[in-house]
Amino acid sequence: MNEVHHSESRAGEMTELLDGVGEEIDLGENPLALDRQVCFALAVASRSVIGIYRPLLEPMGLTHPQYLVLLALWDREPRSVKDIGTTLRLEPATLSPMLKRLESLGYISRRRNEHDERELSIELTDQGRRLRSEAEKIPYAVVRRLGIDVDDLMKLHAALGQVIDATDRNPE
Repeated sequence: MNEVHHSESRAGEMTELLDGVGEEIDLGENPLALDRQVCFALAVASRSVIGIYRPLLEPMGLTHPQYLVLLALWDREPRSVKDIGTTLRLEPATLSPMLKRLESLGYISRRRNEHDERELSIELTDQGRRLRSEAEKIPYAVVRRLGIDVDDLMKLHAALGQVIDATDRNPE
């Protein structure tokens, strides 16, 4: 009984969310065609591009999410865990193990903020700063492996920025 009620409740929420959707938008004959779904294209492109990064990051002992943390720190440091999480759109429970791993690799240090003991401050170690010069080769290698013109990649980046902005304006 409870499952039926929950299912009906979810269906009602979905109907409410979808009311009036599609009345003014033409998505063609089959709006559910897999090859026309933005979510599918983004998911496949994301996995594929991250796959290009993997062999470039492995010699540094890094995963792609750890690399993103370092990019944020190379941009500006020190940073709070909250600031890094907001910038990378990661939850603290996801970020915390990554930071511990980066610390164990010797790339970052974590310390309590002297002005607010509740806040953890993250900064690069000398080893983490030196790693930047090696990491600067990565974007060039990615562009080369993709084989896509830089101007086209910049247009794609701008379009993805619009998608991110749109999702920020329309949260769940």
